[in-house]
Amino acid sequence: MTRVGRGRTASNALRSALLALLALVLAAPLAAAGSLDRAAMERHFPAPLVVGERDATLPVWPILKQEAGSYEVFAYAFESIDLAPIPGFGGTPPDLLIALAPDGTFRDVKVIAHHEPVFLEGLGSEPLFAFVEQYVGLSARQPIRVGRPNARGSGAAPQTTVDGISMATASTRVINESILAASLAVARAKLGFGAANLGLRVEARPETGDAPTVTELAARGWLRRLTVTHGRAEAAFRDAGVTVAGDGPAEAPLVELTFAYLNVPAIGRALLGPERFAALTRELGPGDHAVLVVSHGPENPLGDEFVLGSIPDRLTVTQGGLAVNARDMAIERRGAAPGLPEGPWTVLRIAGAAGFDPSAPWTLSAKIVRERGQIFPERIAREFSADYALPAALFIREAAEAGPSWTDPWRARAIELGVIALALAGLLPVLAHQRGLVADRRRFPRFRLAYLAFTLLFVGWYAQAQLSIVTLVGLVRAATVTHDLTFLLYDPPSLLLWAFVIATLVVWGRGTFCGWLCPFGALQEFFAFLARPLRIRPRTVPPGLDRALRQVKYVLLAGILGAAALGSPLADSLSEAEPFKTAITLYFVRAWPFVAYALGLLVLNLFVYKGFCRYLCPLGASLAVLGRLRLLDWIPRRAECGSPCQLCKVRCRYGAIRPSGRVDYPECFQCMDCVTIIHDPGQCVPEVVARRRGKRIVPQPVAAE
Repeated sequence: MTRVGRGRTASNALRSALLALLALVLAAPLAAAGSLDRAAMERHFPAPLVVGERDATLPVWPILKQEAGSYEVFAYAFESIDLAPIPGFGGTPPDLLIALAPDGTFRDVKVIAHHEPVFLEGLGSEPLFAFVEQYVGLSARQPIRVGRPNARGSGAAPQTTVDGISMATASTRVINESILAASLAVARAKLGFGAANLGLRVEARPETGDAPTVTELAARGWLRRLTVTHGRAEAAFRDAGVTVAGDGPAEAPLVELTFAYLNVPAIGRALLGPERFAALTRELGPGDHAVLVVSHGPENPLGDEFVLGSIPDRLTVTQGGLAVNARDMAIERRGAAPGLPEGPWTVLRIAGAAGFDPSAPWTLSAKIVRERGQIFPERIAREFSADYALPAALFIREAAEAGPSWTDPWRARAIELGVIALALAGLLPVLAHQRGLVADRRRFPRFRLAYLAFTLLFVGWYAQAQLSIVTLVGLVRAATVTHDLTFLLYDPPSLLLWAFVIATLVVWGRGTFCGWLCPFGALQEFFAFLARPLRIRPRTVPPGLDRALRQVKYVLLAGILGAAALGSPLADSLSEAEPFKTAITLYFVRAWPFVAYALGLLVLNLFVYKGFCRYLCPLGASLAVLGRLRLLDWIPRRAECGSPCQLCKVRCRYGAIRPSGRVDYPECFQCMDCVTIIHDPGQCVPEVVARRRGKRIVPQPVAAE
């Protein structure tokens, strides 16, 4: 192939349209902020919850709940778009209402607004609503990953994995990243944790042979005691005008607790015995922690009405000033180990998702509650605490590997990426070496059909890598609103195809994608085989009408991108001119008008070959515009092409060869039929004639008109 100058520029009308579109992009508004005011927050968090004053420095609303006569923070509520405006595949960030508890667990997650194409008039928003509901009860302290559909039911850790949605994997990963990024921003500012301890894994070292007694554990500080005397309690309630009832002297204990961390084998074996400790370790989940608390004072913080398996109201484990969710394990209560005080006891389980670090100091707090008044008594509470710390040498600390969430799909889809990359690498030499497989009129059609089958079945329906105008809409919105292209990284197969298409676009033009790598285009080609058994004769569109219809796709392209630049939802509606979402992404499982439209285009294809691609496809129009920058006029022609020979023009089902014999590259689909003909001595008419006369002619690439 001969290198020639760049292709001719677009027409004045098209150039004007693109300049106008650029002006719209530059004049577009900036990113939107959260939309919920106090009234809206109160609707989401009705009584008995109370919406506090919005934070002056961070767009966060404290949600309060009355507890023991005072208001405590129940959750921090915020919109993800205010803190992590990560653009989705519609080009604009999803907006989610997130309620984060003081211990870092998600109280609630709701979708306020989104522009994810697969959920807009596709799957519908209900699967998205169900997806975000999975976060309730999970912890922002842990890196949460999106698995495959039913991943948790298939063995994935339920504390760190949410089930993905088939056909919407990339979009759900964007949603996940938005939730976690916004939540960590609030956690760093309000809860005291963030990326520094996210995903930290701390485990007790295995048995070292040390077997201390209970007395020795107490001497080392590995078994601690929290004692609240009558006098101390009386002093704590004095400012509230409450008298603490008690029968003992001021120095006598009112509440007395003995507690220890059980995961360390030397501690667990000494306090529970070998058999019970072994049973405990079997019952604890991966990353879970256990704390023993024995109450042996006159007042038991567990309470007489304590229910096994519940969270004790009056016992709290805190670390770094944050409460850690600790629940009774509901295991069998038997006599305490020799040396332990007698009394009611509990083993509190701290889930791995809580982000608890047993190698760092933590605190056990006991709450004493008293009532003031008789007719409408007011509950007054005071907390008393004792610190606990173990030597760091007893633990193994490892930071969990948690890169950006967009790296997950690249790892998860490595095999798909490898297969597609090999297929693309195999296509290049076939198209570039024109005297090789392309020149073989028997083998090349078989290769083409096999490759189109791969494009439809693997690239399209399996890998979900159908390129779409929606990506360009996202790029325009990213340029005008978010200035963030990260959303492209969540769909690795499509990004790989985009890179290949852009590279070949510069070399050959539009045809490499439209003729070889478009799954819906491949579906049309296979559907066209029905024309013969159905006795349908393809129609030839009159030249004047054909030229007019070819401009429709450019008008549609300008309308879609212009609406996107203006921030209008009309861009999403106009993008439905593409049937790709219906036919490829959703496998025709969609509302009947969309299915009817996609099937109608396939039926049209029986009468007007690839009519959608030639006249309506906005993505094809964008590639045709960019394809004018190609470096090569690579299709060989002869002086006789067009006059007197018209064979290639007649055979070209795309109408991409002009009467003069020259190629209209913006309309060429690179099927290579004309290249096969011109290199086949038995088909090329000028070569047949020249051979009869004993001459030899060589085809040459010529510049397009």
